Amino acid sequence: MTTTEFAPEALSGLIGCTTTQGIPTLYAPRQGGQVTAGLFFRVGRADETLATAGLTHLVEHLALHRLQLADLHFNGATANTYTLFHATGDEDEVVTHLNSVCAALRDLPLARLDTEREILRTEAASGKNGANSQLPLWRYGAQGYGLSSYSELGTWSVTPDQVSDWARTRFTRENAVLWITSESVPDGLDLTLPTGTRLPAPAATSALPTTPAYICGEDGHVVLTSVVRRSTAAAVFADVLGRALFQDLRQEGGYSYSAEADYTPRDADFATLTAYADALPQKQDAVVGGFVDTLARLRNGTIAQSELDSVRGKMLKIYDVPDFAAASLPGYALNLLLGHRVLSPAEHRAELAAVTVADLREVAREAWASTLLQVPGHRGVDWAGLTVAPQYSATTVTGSGHRSLENEDVTLVIGEEGVSVTTPRGAVTVPYGTCVAMTTRPDGARGLTGPDGFAITVEPALYRDVTPDRIATIDAAVPAAAVVRLPARAPEHIPRPRERAPRPRPSKDFGPATWVPTWLRTVGGWLLAVVAATVVLFGGFTIVLQFIGPDGDLGGAVAVALIEVPPVMLLRRLYLVHRMRRRR
Repeated sequence: MTTTEFAPEALSGLIGCTTTQGIPTLYAPRQGGQVTAGLFFRVGRADETLATAGLTHLVEHLALHRLQLADLHFNGATANTYTLFHATGDEDEVVTHLNSVCAALRDLPLARLDTEREILRTEAASGKNGANSQLPLWRYGAQGYGLSSYSELGTWSVTPDQVSDWARTRFTRENAVLWITSESVPDGLDLTLPTGTRLPAPAATSALPTTPAYICGEDGHVVLTSVVRRSTAAAVFADVLGRALFQDLRQEGGYSYSAEADYTPRDADFATLTAYADALPQKQDAVVGGFVDTLARLRNGTIAQSELDSVRGKMLKIYDVPDFAAASLPGYALNLLLGHRVLSPAEHRAELAAVTVADLREVAREAWASTLLQVPGHRGVDWAGLTVAPQYSATTVTGSGHRSLENEDVTLVIGEEGVSVTTPRGAVTVPYGTCVAMTTRPDGARGLTGPDGFAITVEPALYRDVTPDRIATIDAAVPAAAVVRLPARAPEHIPRPRERAPRPRPSKDFGPATWVPTWLRTVGGWLLAVVAATVVLFGGFTIVLQFIGPDGDLGGAVAVALIEVPPVMLLRRLYLVHRMRRRR
């Protein structure tokens, strides 16, 4: 690969561009003596499936295993569309580190695989999910960019061959970009890697039939995500939005402590715009309303020129950063990796100067059109023109029905084409053919997830007549590549139907029944029933006579008689219950 193939003319005179054993390389000096280098690969979580989620992360950990005791500062990162290995130290240390990473990628220490699985699960268990952790799932489903909402199921099931093949086909020299803060590319680098091809970022999927849409989330958080075209104007708008939210919700309204916005590239052409505000329980309605009002103000054109000028001035200050060229290396390298355009400082300045208030209004409208808003609790925001994201599937399967042992209104349906759970409000369905992951337990539990993110857990102990042959029907139909086998659960961790509270019984120690003789209670019961029946029947007969008119019309009399009959039946039932209790 030649320099012009990976290094646009925009970088000429600012950053050095070359290739190192077939890997595009960017370099620029930095004051201070130490060297920082980063090796990007165009592979990440969005390239996996739900059943193999964590595969890239496993490769990253295995590649760094032999370096854990090194003295220099280093780390790895696995994101949606890239994996990064980076290190800071003196030149020789950095060269040694990069060489070791590439050597490990060529020959992963697969004997460590089970240990690294446990480490990744421990890392996930100790980590905290952000307030917007569920939004990717609702926007993209259980695939591609939506996988960042899920745990890394693949740590349970991927095989050594899968890990090795992933490293061989994804961690290649054509699928990499190297950057290093140095006057030139250091001698001694050995970045030998398999031959491959540059892989474009995954195409985006959608689980939303329409936008703008909303979902209900945790109390205390209002979060918005939008997908916008990558542009200088969109980056400026994110800063304008963050300032507007801070002014409206904190400074003026006093509703929020944190109110901010962010712009993050997703792939070569699109970026994710994220906005956030927190709220106390008693202020959540005000924050939701203020959040929506701020967005409406920006897209309807009330953006002050001063707001644009302030943000533009702030963004221009990046060119005053010491060692600007070296500081820009990661951003330029990532743009090259994703295939996005690379702007020279002069081109970027010119685009910043050209951004107008009208441009920001257009970005605001584009952002609103793709908005997914997470509101606290069970609030609805239909009043603002948003539609609730789908809560149920559009179809159900036919098959054997199994009533829930906890709720008679819930039925599990196991069919030949998939499984459904039906409720009075709607149904959730996962077809076997499109199932992206099915977890299995030795006790018979199955958890199926569809590409749209809808999931069904089949717990045989919680439904009527879910026999092993019904579970076998599911197992035979789900694609083998989607199966994730989980370990056995302790007996106390297997769900059991909640026991219904027993009806209260009369105390044996207190109350009239403890001192009234049995024969008297029996005789008294008969006498009470006879007297009551006599009174009721006599009263009913009297009323009937009163209602018979001179023309002999019995219609009213019959109606009254029908009203009077049920009390007699009730008295008889009370007596029978009394008799049954005596026989216990």
